[in-house]
Parts: sequence; structure tokens; C-alpha cells
Amino acid sequence: MNSGGVMKKKQRTGSNSRLSSVLAEIDSSYNDGTVAEGSHKSPSLRRSSSHSILPLSAPSFAGGFNDAATADVILSLVLDQQYPLADFSEASSDATVDQSEIQIHLHSHVLRRSKYFAALLSDRWQQQNESSSNNPEIPPKLHRYNLTVPATTASINHHLTVLQLLYSDDLFSSIDNVSTALNLLPIALELLFEDCIKACVKLLEAVPWSEDEEEKILNLIPFLSDEESKELLARVSPVRRDSSEEMLHGLILSAIHNHPNMAFAKAFVAKLLRDFSSRESIRRVLDKAFEKSLRVVKQSLEEYSSPDFRGDHNETEAIQRLNLHTAMTNGKHLLWLVERMIELRVADTAVMAWSEQASFTADLQRAFRDDAWRNIVPSLPAVVLRCTSRLANAVATGNILATKQVRMKLVRDWLPVLIICKDSVSPMGPNHKSLYLELEETFLRIISTLPLSDAQGLLQQCLSFSTRNVDDCPHLVSAFSTWFRRANRPPHPDSFE
Repeated sequence: MNSGGVMKKKQRTGSNSRLSSVLAEIDSSYNDGTVAEGSHKSPSLRRSSSHSILPLSAPSFAGGFNDAATADVILSLVLDQQYPLADFSEASSDATVDQSEIQIHLHSHVLRRSKYFAALLSDRWQQQNESSSNNPEIPPKLHRYNLTVPATTASINHHLTVLQLLYSDDLFSSIDNVSTALNLLPIALELLFEDCIKACVKLLEAVPWSEDEEEKILNLIPFLSDEESKELLARVSPVRRDSSEEMLHGLILSAIHNHPNMAFAKAFVAKLLRDFSSRESIRRVLDKAFEKSLRVVKQSLEEYSSPDFRGDHNETEAIQRLNLHTAMTNGKHLLWLVERMIELRVADTAVMAWSEQASFTADLQRAFRDDAWRNIVPSLPAVVLRCTSRLANAVATGNILATKQVRMKLVRDWLPVLIICKDSVSPMGPNHKSLYLELEETFLRIISTLPLSDAQGLLQQCLSFSTRNVDDCPHLVSAFSTWFRRANRPPHPDSFE
């Protein structure tokens, strides 16, 4: 797998290339009478284990596996203590075996199910074998081959199992779990046992994998043909580069719009967002959802503030109620999105967008001057102001580093909304009072970051923050004291041209 996460195929792309590569291997290794398996495996450590080698019992029928009476092939599994082990089988953690080889009696017509053995048994190799054999005690028709395998009990057992499966017409009854398939598939690939390869792949396609099993499958995929690996790759390889972002965006929309247990779904999606590795992906996903929800809220308030009265009164009233409910529902979604964006420190775009809502804030002011919303969506002002408060506080605390223009417009456009909400909501509950006070303090802190000339006009609008008792508005007193202290400071020489 390359650094970009795209699996690249190795040379094995089909049975023909498997066969051609193994013919070259047979040709090069035939001189010493030993046929070794492929070498594309990495060394692994071994540890002791209680596994034992499968017993080579007498065959259950004539002509069966290991039937010496009818066999015309003797295959010696040469046990090599130094043989490199594959990463995708369990043999690397098994005990080593001290004996040097295991002999098995097999049948050439059965072995030909494996293209590896079919190549060995072809006329070309048979003639070489017979001409190189000077032992008169061996009948000409009896072929002897060596197959080098790792000297571990698990590896030997897996090789014996694959050789036994050459005699079986029902491979699926033996390959019935992921562990078995992963242990047998590398050997089936080496021996070019196509039926066994297909059976292993078919099982792996159909069942779930653990994370460790998935890694082993990914290691095996390069040795499978395109057709064999197609379904396996489809499970683990994204079709598009933005699949994760598309999934997250879909989950956000489902959690805030469609899921019946909205609170639980939102909490789960919030965790997914926190745990996701790419901040930039999270930023794009949340920006997209924020833009959509903000657009719906703005459109609903615009239609409410400038209704079309061409219909009858009842119809118009129903549409107005719908507009307010739509604005309220999507306002709550917007608040959740803003809180996630601030939590994950990706609210830059949201702050900028919120500071450029002159027409939206004008629609809000018109809507809140009307008493109709009080009985339909009494919490709408609080929802809108909570969005404003969260974003403004992120700016004031430095969580979001906003430019001077953004800071100024954020206060200039949303300060009138705060003022009209304070005037419109009566009686004022404790929750509303704390929200208004929090937003007042935040606006005053942002104003303190602006040039004196810009702060002057905005502070004059903040007189509505004053209370009957001056001691009840220390934040306002502090803001004006700061401004006058700065204004009365002797001008800096560099300030004059």
C-alpha cells in the first residue's frame, strides 16, 4: 500500500502470471531436487506452543490422501528452521519442529488440481526428473518431490490441510472461518490451488473481520488477482477521496434532522467528530452543515419579515407560523453546530459568516418587534443570541483570531439584536438575564480591542446595558473607564503625520 492509501497490485494478477512465475522458480530449483515455496515473506519470531502436527493416519479409502499402496508421488515436506514466515498466518507464533522432513504419499491426477504440481508433473519436468534419477530401486512411475516449509507445527499442519483439500470436492466445509482461510490462503496461492483460493476468498468476502484479521487480509490482497480482490478491496478502500467527509456530513444531517433519539445521536456524532484525525476534514464538514442551517434560518426569517399577503388571512398566518417554527428548529441545529465548531477550534469561517449578516439581523429586529413570535416560538431570541454569544466569546477569548473588521462588524450588526431582545422579552427570566449579561460583557471586551474611533460609536450604543443601580452594571462602567483612560492619554508622537 502506498503512502496515499491506494493498494497497488504486485505481479500476480491472474492464474497465468502465477503459473509463469512458478515455472521459472521450478526451473531454477530443479537441479538440486528441491522445490521451495515463494520467497516474498518476512521473518518472524517464534515462541513455544502446545500445537501438535496433524497425524498422518491411514487413508479412509483406496486412492485417498497418503495412500502409499496407490500413490505415484512421494512429497517430502522439508522442514527448514530458518525458513521465513508469512505475516498473515499464525505460524509465526508456533513452536518449531526438530525433525528434518515429513513424507506424504500422493496421487498425480489429484495434484494436478494445483497448477504448481501440474507444472512439476508436466512431460518436460518428468523427463528431467527421470533422466536425473540414478536410483534403480525407485520405479520410473514414482515421482519424488521436496517442498520446503517452515519448521513449525502450525505451518506444517496448514500445508498438510491444503494437500488434503486437493482430495476434497467440498472445500467450504473445511474452510469455515476467517482464521482458517487466512492460514490456508497463502499456501493455496503458493501452490496455485485455484479452488482453494476461491473458497478462502469467498469466505473472507462474506464474514466480518477483526482489526488484526483485516491487516492480514490487506497483506494478502496484492497476491490476489483483480477479480479475486475486488470485493475485499471494496470493503476497505474508499471509492472517493472524500468518502469520510461525505459520511460525517451525512451523520450530522441525520443526527440533527431525522434521528428520533436526537440527543443520543448528537452526542455520538460529537464523539466521532472529536476523535476524527483530520481537523481540516472536520472544518469542511462543519462549515458545510453550518452554511446549510444558516441559509434555512435566514430564508425563514426573511419570509416571515416580508410576507406575501396575496392569500387569505388563515393561509398567511399558517405560513407565518411555519416560517417561525422552521427558523426555530434550524436555529437549534445551528447552535449545536456552532458549539461543535468552537469545541474543535474550527469556527473561523462561522465567525466570519456571522459578522456579515446585516440583512439577517435586520430581519430579526423586524420579527422581534412583532408580538406574534411570543406565542409561537418564545425561545427563538435566546437561541439566536446563544449562537452569537458562543461565537463572540470565541473571538473575545482568542479561541478564534478574527481580524479587526470581523470583530467590529460582529458587534455592530448583532448589538442591535441584543438590545431589541432585551426590550422585547418581558418578564425577563433568570436564564435570559444571564445570557444577555454574558453577551453584553463579551461585546464590551471585543469593543476594547478596537481602535478608539471605532469603539466610540459602538460604546454609545451600549448605554442600554445600564441599570437603575449603577453598581449593577460594573462591566459597562469598566468599559467606559477604559475608553476614557485611553482617550485622555497624551497622543503618541507617531500618531501625528
